[in-house]
Amino acid sequence: MAGLFASFFQWIAALFFSKAAEIAVIGLQASGKTSFVNVIGSGQWSEEVVPTVAFNFRKVRKGNVTLKIWDVAGQPKFRSMWERYCNGVDAIVFVVDSSDQEKFNTARFELHQLLGQPSLVGVPLLVLGNKNDIEGHAPVKELIPALQLDKINDRPVSCYSCSMKSQHNLDIVLKWLSERSH
Repeated sequence: MAGLFASFFQWIAALFFSKAAEIAVIGLQASGKTSFVNVIGSGQWSEEVVPTVAFNFRKVRKGNVTLKIWDVAGQPKFRSMWERYCNGVDAIVFVVDSSDQEKFNTARFELHQLLGQPSLVGVPLLVLGNKNDIEGHAPVKELIPALQLDKINDRPVSCYSCSMKSQHNLDIVLKWLSERSH
């Protein structure tokens, strides 16, 4: 009987203390966006990830936080859709392959093009330097100037290094996202 009351209390507490956040996960193709969403959702990393076409939507509950996640394709033909999926979200998560430094200029250009849209002023930005398990990856102190994150002053910006394989720093990322929920 005590278990029934505990379950009921948890259910009531969840009703009054739950939070919701809507995020858009964007970045160049093959940066690890879908892997990020899959790891957040299931706690599992897999090499068998099919490239996203257009977008995927997923609803994930972690503790008392419900995340509504838009996983938007990163191929050039889909980048014009990024603003549509970022409009009205609580945070933008920009995933960059920190081991592919040849794509940093393109990533910087696309990110700043997006952030220049008037509809997105003030939307918090989280940059994830993914694939930090690969030798030669750029650490955060190199990503910030490479992506000119230090020049963004119209919104909160955070940058973390992570690896979806080892789930390194994902707890910090989830904490950051939950703080932006309402």
